Amino acid sequence: MIPFTKHTLGNGLQVVVHEDHHLPLVAVNVWYHVGSANEAPGRSGLAHLFEHLMFKGAAHQPHGFFEPLQKAGGSLNGSTSADRTNYWSVVPEGATELALWMEADRMGWLVPALSTERFETEREVVLNERRQSYENRPYGLAYFALSEAIYPSDHPYHWPTIGYPSDLRAATVDNARAFFEQYYHPANASLAIAGDVRTDAVMRLVERLFGAIPAGPALLAPKIPAVPVAPRRLLLEDRVELPRLYLMFPSPALFTEDDAVLDVTADLVANGRTSRLYRTLLHDRRRAAGLGAGQGSRELGSLFQVVATAAPGIMLDELRVAVMDELERLATAGPSEAELERARVQAEASFLYRLQTLGGFGGKADQLNAYNVYTGSPSYFEQDLDRYLRVTAADVQRAVRTFLSAGQAVALSVVPQGQRQWALELSEPAVVTS
Repeated sequence: MIPFTKHTLGNGLQVVVHEDHHLPLVAVNVWYHVGSANEAPGRSGLAHLFEHLMFKGAAHQPHGFFEPLQKAGGSLNGSTSADRTNYWSVVPEGATELALWMEADRMGWLVPALSTERFETEREVVLNERRQSYENRPYGLAYFALSEAIYPSDHPYHWPTIGYPSDLRAATVDNARAFFEQYYHPANASLAIAGDVRTDAVMRLVERLFGAIPAGPALLAPKIPAVPVAPRRLLLEDRVELPRLYLMFPSPALFTEDDAVLDVTADLVANGRTSRLYRTLLHDRRRAAGLGAGQGSRELGSLFQVVATAAPGIMLDELRVAVMDELERLATAGPSEAELERARVQAEASFLYRLQTLGGFGGKADQLNAYNVYTGSPSYFEQDLDRYLRVTAADVQRAVRTFLSAGQAVALSVVPQGQRQWALELSEPAVVTS
């Protein structure tokens, strides 16, 4: 659905080009197949730290990446997950070479510019980000507690992407340089260019700018310990006004058979005004103040979640029973065809909506890179959409029975400090490593 050509340079850099001449804009998008899952225990946070460091400049442009591209009329950003790191810019067509040159500079020549002072400055920025975005935000530590409870200590998803403060403080600039040299190189990267370009011309430019960068070392896949599937009840006291319940279930990895089925199931259960729990818990009975569900798809294994914030005076046990009863009904009787059709239409609309954007998070360049990195094929768009369009009621029943039973749920109660009485019974204190 997104026409493209794909080339691989001699150093292993995969390059995907999509021509779109509607506007004189070009999206440059780089994915490195590295995230917090590639870190070692005791060295958490380096992948996210590099998201910051790589905007601060490299050997040939040592004073930062924002100002030159913004002066040229562009926008840019980046993000880190457990599975990948991406950087993107959207620039006027005339600044294409500038954007590509800067990406090549930080891919090939960042280490010479990575001083101890720069490393320590950005480490403090990250530690402050953790305080502001997680530690001092209501419910902000919930997912940290759940990850530590669900995944064994040596599992790549046990620690948060932003890292543990103790690990970050213990890290050295030499640790950072070694991590960069291991993962941030052409053979572990995918470059997508979308917009007002000519494929042959832009490929010559890419070859000139990136072709001489060394390929980098061969990489091994992360070790993936087994994830125990067993019920647990956890309690976290926080500076919040209303109790909130998190129900988590280990579920299939991204792009595996039941990944899309559970994504559809989440919409049926708790997303939007037509969802089952919205009608029963918010609209009819007013037992919840907020609801949400999702299949948190990731490369090495996913988590299906239902999150419900209690209305004033409502116990979390009541919400847990309502959620599990609804899942049991889905497993027994399945969804109606009308429910499934709404879910299919919503999925198709979401896929098509993303086609309207050239660059940025989720735009066409980003999609091409995502499919290329995770599946090896930038053309996976239609296959991905088809996963949703072919979901049946029997698929939902099977997936709910297989993955979403009460015996597989890890439940976390987040309650106001000193008010444990609102939590699920028999809950044990949650652990959040600092």
